[in-house]
Amino acid sequence: MLFAIHALDRSDALPVRLANYDAHKAYLGDSSRLAVTIVMSGPLVSDDGSKMIGSLFLVEAPGRAEVEAFNRADPFAAAGIWEKVTITGFLRRQG
Repeated sequence: MLFAIHALDRSDALPVRLANYDAHKAYLGDSSRLAVTIVMSGPLVSDDGSKMIGSLFLVEAPGRAEVEAFNRADPFAAAGIWEKVTITGFLRRQG
């Protein structure tokens, strides 16, 4: 099943995000240990595109528990970057 993870940063999180960016990328890049398949991911940005304000993932997983575990293990989560995380099932209609 597909799931969307929509994670919004705390307002003061940018320096912490940048400090943890390499660990976050390494975590996402080691797909052999992930219980989910990342279909698409990237930073959410301000309307003018100048500032990262969160993260968006579209992942495939057997169920919600695996997605929650994937999200909890992300270095960004451990660093407390995200103020609000929403995980929602997703049905692909196009694309």
